[in-house]
Amino acid sequence: MMMAMMAAAAATAFAQEDLVKEAKKQFTKGEFDQAAQTLAPALTSSATEDKAEAWHLQSEIMQGKFSAINAQEVEAKVKKTGAAYDTLGMHNAAVEAIKAAIKCDEFDRQPNEKGKVKIRFRKDAQAKLANTRLSLINAGLFFYNHKDLDKAVSTWATYLDSAEDPLFEGMNLMQDQYRSEIAYYAGLAAYQKKDYASAEKYANIAAQDPAKAEDANEILLFSKKENLKTPADSAAYVAMVKDLHKQKPDEKRYFNLLMDYYTHAKNMPALKAWAEEEIALNAENSMAWALKGEVQMNDREWDNAVESYKKAIEIDPTFVQCLFNAGVCLNSKAIDLKDQLADKKTGGLTKENADKVKAILNESLTFLERAKEIDPNREKVNWAYPLYQIYYSLGDTAKSNEMEKLVNAGK
Repeated sequence: MMMAMMAAAAATAFAQEDLVKEAKKQFTKGEFDQAAQTLAPALTSSATEDKAEAWHLQSEIMQGKFSAINAQEVEAKVKKTGAAYDTLGMHNAAVEAIKAAIKCDEFDRQPNEKGKVKIRFRKDAQAKLANTRLSLINAGLFFYNHKDLDKAVSTWATYLDSAEDPLFEGMNLMQDQYRSEIAYYAGLAAYQKKDYASAEKYANIAAQDPAKAEDANEILLFSKKENLKTPADSAAYVAMVKDLHKQKPDEKRYFNLLMDYYTHAKNMPALKAWAEEEIALNAENSMAWALKGEVQMNDREWDNAVESYKKAIEIDPTFVQCLFNAGVCLNSKAIDLKDQLADKKTGGLTKENADKVKAILNESLTFLERAKEIDPNREKVNWAYPLYQIYYSLGDTAKSNEMEKLVNAGK
């Protein structure tokens, strides 16, 4: 039984060797696709004894196919023959040639039965594949222009990652003049296909080049924004935006990104703390005052909220949302004060207390009427109901009826 098993294993090994030999013959005849098809089982079979040789042959086949089609392309363009050639096949072959050579080198680096490493194919691969590797730039562009983002990213990734692979040891490929540019496009394509981890990886490479840093940081920024899964992710994102905001304080988008983050985080203390940070950086930032006022309004700190809104209005007198909110805060303050001062039995107010409430309502009225003047069609704020409440409380029947019609018309 043991002999039978050994014989079967030997037969399988011989069968794989025969596949490699047959693929070599087809390769020498220029039958690249047939050779690759013949060789394919030997690349993954555990019975293939020399995997490095098999993958080297695969690289040779793909390199041969790439070179043959590339020659057709050059001839067609130089001679302007208009002859057709397999552009897709050429680009795919270039990618596969590099990948196969990397796989070959991986097996070639493994110790032999004596524990020694003897690299056989690297030097030959380096000589043949240096220009083929450069062709991956155009290959990635071809896939990108044909809306194949997966292939574009993987092709440019092969180009970039191969620079650090042991296969190309000693060639100083990290000094490549195209590296940052290709890293940027790889990051961009990865972002477009929502592969945010890859987008960050390649954008980080591009950002090392001062000429590409600004564009690359945009990819990094929005990749982080779309991939906030943990508190650590959020902290890293916020830190990055704040850093960019400090570098370019006049660039409104960084402030807006922070505002979007904090307002959607539903963390009022954090929003208030950030608004105060922004005010410390620039006391003329009306939106920061408005956000601080919003938190204070949410906490029913009516006086503090009104003061924050007033600061915003001083900076921007047409900030209708702050005018409206200041008016609403004062109206709410008046309601709270009325409840506080009302007689416990009758619910009525003394004239002195009524005057106190009336004074606050009149102050509220000035803000809301100003909001009405700026936004007469209620496109930004709906001032009708709070104005109805105030006119009614102040006993202005005509105006309260006018507001009541608007309120009812909006139902």
